[in-house]
Amino acid sequence: MIRLGERCLVVPLLGNHEEMVLAALEGKDNLRFWLKLGGKEALDSYGIGDDVKQLPADHIRFIRGCKDYYETVGHIFVHAYYDPDQPLHEQRWGGLRWAALPPDPKPHCSGKVAIVGHTAQTSGEILDLGCVKCIDTFCHGGGWLTALEVNTGQVWQANQQGELRRRTANHFLS
Repeated sequence: MIRLGERCLVVPLLGNHEEMVLAALEGKDNLRFWLKLGGKEALDSYGIGDDVKQLPADHIRFIRGCKDYYETVGHIFVHAYYDPDQPLHEQRWGGLRWAALPPDPKPHCSGKVAIVGHTAQTSGEILDLGCVKCIDTFCHGGGWLTALEVNTGQVWQANQQGELRRRTANHFLS
C-alpha cells in the first residue's frame, strides 16, 4: 500500500486492528488483546516476535496516516459502520471502526452510497443493499480479499491460495 501510494491516490482507513496496534505502541492498551485478534500473526509476518516496537517506522507512519473516513461526491467510505443520522465529521470513532452492520442498515443522511467492511460476508460476495455495500468478503477466515471500483462496479478478488477473480456486473471472469 505504501508503494502504491507513491503512484496514485491511496486513502487508507483506520480500522479496529490499526487502532489496536497504535494503542499498543502508545502503551494505552493491553498488547495481549491485539495479539489475540490477529496481532500475533501480523508480528509473525515481520519476524519480530511479540515486540510491537520493532515494526518498521514507515509502516507505523502509514498506519498513523490512516483516515477515519473518506467522502466523495457519491460515496462515503468507512471501515465498519456509521450513525446514519450524523454527518461523517460528527461521527463517534467507535462506530466507524468497531460497529458491525445491523440487520437492516439505514442509508447515511448524506444520501451517498456507503462502502463499508468489518462485517464478514462469508459467501465471498459483496453485500449490496443499494445504499450500503460491504466489501469484507472474509479474507481473514480464508475467503477473498476484495477491491471494488465504485464508479464502474468492477470487482477484483484474490484469496490465500493465489487464485484471482474478476467480475463485471454480476458474473466472474477467469
